[in-house]
Amino acid sequence: MKSTKDNASTPLPIDDLEWTTDQLGESYRRATIPLGPDPDGEGENVAVLVKAGDDAPTGKPALLWVHGMSDYFFQTHVAEHFTAQGYPFYAVDLHKCGRAHRDGQRWHHTNDMATYYDELTKVTNLIAAKHGAVIPLPHSTGGLIVPLWLDHIRRNDPETHAQVAGMILNSPWVDMQVAEWQVKVLRPVVKLAAKIAPNLKLPISGESTYGESIYKGLHGSWDFDTEKKRLGGHDKYVGWLNAILEGQSTLHDATTDAAVPTLTLCSTHSYLGKPYSPAADTADTVLDVEQIQHWAPQLSSAANETRPIPGALHDVFLSQPHARHLAFAAADEWLASFATTPTAES
Repeated sequence: MKSTKDNASTPLPIDDLEWTTDQLGESYRRATIPLGPDPDGEGENVAVLVKAGDDAPTGKPALLWVHGMSDYFFQTHVAEHFTAQGYPFYAVDLHKCGRAHRDGQRWHHTNDMATYYDELTKVTNLIAAKHGAVIPLPHSTGGLIVPLWLDHIRRNDPETHAQVAGMILNSPWVDMQVAEWQVKVLRPVVKLAAKIAPNLKLPISGESTYGESIYKGLHGSWDFDTEKKRLGGHDKYVGWLNAILEGQSTLHDATTDAAVPTLTLCSTHSYLGKPYSPAADTADTVLDVEQIQHWAPQLSSAANETRPIPGALHDVFLSQPHARHLAFAAADEWLASFATTPTAES
């Protein structure tokens, strides 16, 4: 298997990208990174990199937010928290997602999790060239993609892997939220269906309770673009579901190893498959937290800690104030264990 760098052109230094003011305001800048033709035939793919505030090197690793499914980066309070402590903060909207979605593309669609590896490698190299080290902070489906990518570059691109100092997983989607026997039955059926009809739309999305619990226009506290992040989730297809199942199966393989120090944050309990009620305000309404706590310690052979947060939501940093404070405190404590690192510019 070839390195993720083999087919990549030499990128511009990060400061030489064409940065423009982001929709989040004057403190946020964005740059579009071309990725070439979409492997699913939906035009040209791009990723969009967002940076928060003054991204001058500080001697601390840079953080890279990687969003989840039906999601994009809007969590400015997270960026403000970490930049206040000297961590340069970036976020990437992956191809077909959020800012990176283009007309004629299915939102967030892929038939293979590996299609995200190239853009993660590109943005990591760009950021590391300026800051010396990168710590991804992936959420949900991002928490499936990033460990798979880290295992891939561990095997095929050790230079990029060496630039990743660790990762903080925010409720990673490491298993299907159904019984194990159901997954065993589902996987071959979906695999066959994906060969026959990969573009068949799935009948449900199953995210409306979560959307209602966080959106300030309903029961939550947060404002976001409901086209980029639909309250009930974006349409999903058989090929995408197969890619998720294949990715989770690979993640469960004992030979898969992210091989970086890892902190996993998640709620202490789930509230699944039910309409909105106040119980949704203090639980993960998307994923099974017992599955997260089971698989998280197995994702990396390096130092590995799982920290359940009482009362946390699916995105722990969108939780109500007390749980959100606990999540930030856990991340701060873990990050403080990293020695400052010389930047590439020092």
